[in-house]
Amino acid sequence: MNKRVAFLRRLLIAPLLLTFLLTAAASGVANAARDHKSFAALSARLSEPGGYFDSDNLISNETSYLHVIGKLRELGISGGVYVGVGPDQSFSYIAKIRPKMAIIIDIRKDNLLQHLLFKAIFGRSHNRIEYLCTFFGKPFPKTKGWESRGVKELAEYIDSTASDPKLFEKTSKDIRQDIQKLGIPLTQSDLETITKVQRAFFSAGLDIRYSSYHRPPRSIYPPYRELLLETDLSGQQQNYFNSEDDFQFIKKLEDQDLIIPVVGDLSGPQAMKAIGQYIAEIKERVSALYVSNVEFYLQRQGTFDKFAENLKSLPIDNHSVIIRSYFNYYAPAHPQAEPNHFSTQLMERLDDLIKQCASGECESYNDIVTKNSILLK
Repeated sequence: MNKRVAFLRRLLIAPLLLTFLLTAAASGVANAARDHKSFAALSARLSEPGGYFDSDNLISNETSYLHVIGKLRELGISGGVYVGVGPDQSFSYIAKIRPKMAIIIDIRKDNLLQHLLFKAIFGRSHNRIEYLCTFFGKPFPKTKGWESRGVKELAEYIDSTASDPKLFEKTSKDIRQDIQKLGIPLTQSDLETITKVQRAFFSAGLDIRYSSYHRPPRSIYPPYRELLLETDLSGQQQNYFNSEDDFQFIKKLEDQDLIIPVVGDLSGPQAMKAIGQYIAEIKERVSALYVSNVEFYLQRQGTFDKFAENLKSLPIDNHSVIIRSYFNYYAPAHPQAEPNHFSTQLMERLDDLIKQCASGECESYNDIVTKNSILLK
């Protein structure tokens, strides 16, 4: 009888022990993810020495950045790995494409530092209004229901609510501590740069603009407020702050260490090739490559052919696209230019661009941005 009781006890204990072991394993995985070692290691692996660009690039200066959204949806551009340059305009593309991960590459290390700031604020924010309040040093609203409100109402709250310097200083200190836990080696100068970026948003609020070094601000550069409220070609607001669902998708990627900031030159010897190799290793492909107007500078400095060669290292399919910006101070005006927009957003299949360059048809910047450009409407 005692043997039977012991046997029954073992039968009861075994599932409980298995549950405990599985729970412990899951907890270990979660803790491994939270220590960010893989995140930091991948950023280092994909990066190369940085370079100089003559602007702070804290925000975009492309009022047309959302004009490709409708065509992305129409062409079924989704999943895969998103690769893009610049600060947070990429988040609106990522929110619509819903890639499995994103890699943000920029020649400026300051862009990597700004993305670490974004990541830390996402980690502290439950929703869009908390994110914006944290970023701009505003107290959270006392009313509820902000998850269902549009970006216009969020912007109005930020505009109408007084900044709190003490709250900003405390939050800024806490965020620096959060960033130092991400595993990416940072100098004191790096930490000061991160604080400088955050203070720029705090000081200017939604009036903050893109600016260039050694040149006065240009009236054609939009304030951040205008970028938040921009629309697609059908007149719909599509910034990732307009939808709680879009915001939560970006937050999930950030929380899972799936938005990787990288220092690199699109025409450089290492970063783009390393990105292509990594994407091939995880058996994925590039869904979209956003380059802003970097191609203009590569063409001007004589390194566009190296960029074209780097494109060959990216795993792509016939849906993979490049998203670019054309500025209307280049001559002639682009055929797809929209009234009242100083920039023109363009899209082309990556395969077409690679073939075009291989056949010697990328000799001029005008050829690059017009020959295979997909009509957006």
